[in-house]
Amino acid sequence: MERLGIIAAGNMLVDHVHNIVQWPERGWLAEITHSERSTGGAPLNVLLTLAKMRSHLPLQAVGLIGEDSDGDYIMAMLDQYHVNRQHVQRTSFAPTSMSQVMTDPDGQRTFFHSPGANRLLDLPAFDSLEGSMKIFHLGYLLLLDSLDLADNEYGTRAARLLAQMREKGYETSLDLVSRKGDPRYRPLVVPTLQHLDYLVINETEAEEFSQLSMRADNGEPMVENLAQAAALLLKAGVRQRAVIHCPEGAWCEAPDEQGQWVPSWKLAQSEIVGSVGAGDAFCAGFLYGCHERWPLKESVQLAHACARASLQCANAIDGAKSLEELQWFIEENGG
Repeated sequence: MERLGIIAAGNMLVDHVHNIVQWPERGWLAEITHSERSTGGAPLNVLLTLAKMRSHLPLQAVGLIGEDSDGDYIMAMLDQYHVNRQHVQRTSFAPTSMSQVMTDPDGQRTFFHSPGANRLLDLPAFDSLEGSMKIFHLGYLLLLDSLDLADNEYGTRAARLLAQMREKGYETSLDLVSRKGDPRYRPLVVPTLQHLDYLVINETEAEEFSQLSMRADNGEPMVENLAQAAALLLKAGVRQRAVIHCPEGAWCEAPDEQGQWVPSWKLAQSEIVGSVGAGDAFCAGFLYGCHERWPLKESVQLAHACARASLQCANAIDGAKSLEELQWFIEENGG
């Protein structure tokens, strides 16, 4: 039987976004002029982007949230977009992960983040997953405290999880959090690579892994170093496809085909409303291409189109478009 569908697991949270009149001095009050909330985190952003693509793929979420109103909101969003939430568990030991985001009139944002229940997500949550699904995507490494713990056999518990998923027949995918200068980067990332089919990371994450500069002194991306970092990822174990993206484009490479640079479509600064979730939107488009066995370049072009749509809205989900709209845009703009 052909496997079909995408599971996304890991960090689930709610962003409470507030527009404020000004950033107050310590001890003083600032007026909130507008508030809204949205879902966030790798699995929710990827799954809801795929759902809004109307791709008709089976979609399943795996995570841990609190028994609170934010947890209720996440469950309602998954129901609204017809994402299977059977393996989204709830706990009374921690609140749902959330961020309070303060946006001043200049657009500068300040984040107050509570890791909450995400810290407790661990291996038992992944027992008895749907065996007919095709791709298992995990994010974000370095923000899942229990899965980031050391493992005597696999190096980390996340590496053990990904190995178990591959043994069960899933194709595996991983996303990281961007943390410049974090000394845990290589110790936590390297053990997972040999258990991955797909790895999609940004230039900052590639720089931390490879210790190569991804931009020249003039600010331009150094494509030759992006290519070298992708080759290192494949050499370290990534089995099918490695992609490193930045605003100007993405370098993509596979063991059996020559790497290539795929440029993105330019947006004027005035067209960019928010960058939250654009990387997850890119990942969603790329995973759809991988699931459907699209060629590498076409998969990355769809990823670029998803990210471009995401950048034109304030949160991670509102900009997501249907697959038909995305393909029309690609064809009309030189895809």
